[in-house]
Amino acid sequence: MSEDIKKIRNKIDSLDKEILELLNQRAKQAIKISKEKKKINNSDNFYSPEREAQVISAIKEINSGPLTDDSILKIYREIMSSCLSLEAPLKVSYLGPEGTYTQIAAKNHFGASVLSVPNSSVEEVFMSVERRDTHYGVVPVENSTQGIVSSTLDMFMKSSLKISGEIEMLINHNVLSNCKVLSDIKKIYAHPQSFSQCKEWLDKNLPNCEKINSTSNADAALVISKEKNSAAIASDSAAEIYSLNILAKNIEDNHNNSTRFLVVGERNTEPSGRDKTSIIVSTKNNSGALYSLLEPLSKYKVSMTRIESRPSKHNNWEYIFYLDLDGHIKDDSLKKANDEIKKQASLYRFLGSYPAASRK
Repeated sequence: MSEDIKKIRNKIDSLDKEILELLNQRAKQAIKISKEKKKINNSDNFYSPEREAQVISAIKEINSGPLTDDSILKIYREIMSSCLSLEAPLKVSYLGPEGTYTQIAAKNHFGASVLSVPNSSVEEVFMSVERRDTHYGVVPVENSTQGIVSSTLDMFMKSSLKISGEIEMLINHNVLSNCKVLSDIKKIYAHPQSFSQCKEWLDKNLPNCEKINSTSNADAALVISKEKNSAAIASDSAAEIYSLNILAKNIEDNHNNSTRFLVVGERNTEPSGRDKTSIIVSTKNNSGALYSLLEPLSKYKVSMTRIESRPSKHNNWEYIFYLDLDGHIKDDSLKKANDEIKKQASLYRFLGSYPAASRK
């Protein structure tokens, strides 16, 4: 071994010791913060969405490489997750079973050190947080190709929970199986949306396969882990969890296929510097009523990033509208617009202001 390599390795060893010492110093400060927070609100939930968003944003700003922003953010997500677990174990429910894209989204957002709890439906995720069995829940809300997840919007009409954050994630579908070659597959399981998202690939590569709908892709992976000559469309995480072979990767027809997930909890979130606000409103089915309701957004120069209509379950031909707005409810312009909308709406519900998902 050359002397130059020895010197470089010695330098790396020295840096590792410094990094370890600094990490433990950070962890000690996190424990101190937890004690101070407990004095204030006597709670075991020390997670602060706005603070984490600010830390992530600041780290991204000062990163000078050669590590990419994505690599640095993954490392810091786990550092924060580990420190948070020292303050108090954070419990997060998600739409299961184990291996769903929702679980992956929860891990991407909270890190690997939280206690993840699978639930079999969106309603159960909400109920888990409402009963305080978990601190937060993660649910899908929309897909870039398939649109809105109705069950999630419907739960906001029933629940008092607030949106605490959002996660946007590219969705890559894979063919998983106990088989070693595609030609041995006789039937394939997947969620109906996944069949739709992979239609061209399936028509070309598995045209004669029987297609069987599942409640989730992770459940499909679980089922075929016990069957012969079967396959599932699912994540690579599901392949690892259920010990399956990946016979084909990234089979989605649209490689920009992404899903947005929401984090729901009991608390309101303070401004982070780059936020979204979501509300639900309704108005009478009169000519120009919706225009009048939304006019304050233009008046106060508030950007609306999404509007989604859902039939009202109380009166025929009346609709409720789910709105995503740029900014935090404490921002002056958004607060003024929101106050005027609230006065005009026949139904109004504030769903939360929260840190916007990182744009990659």
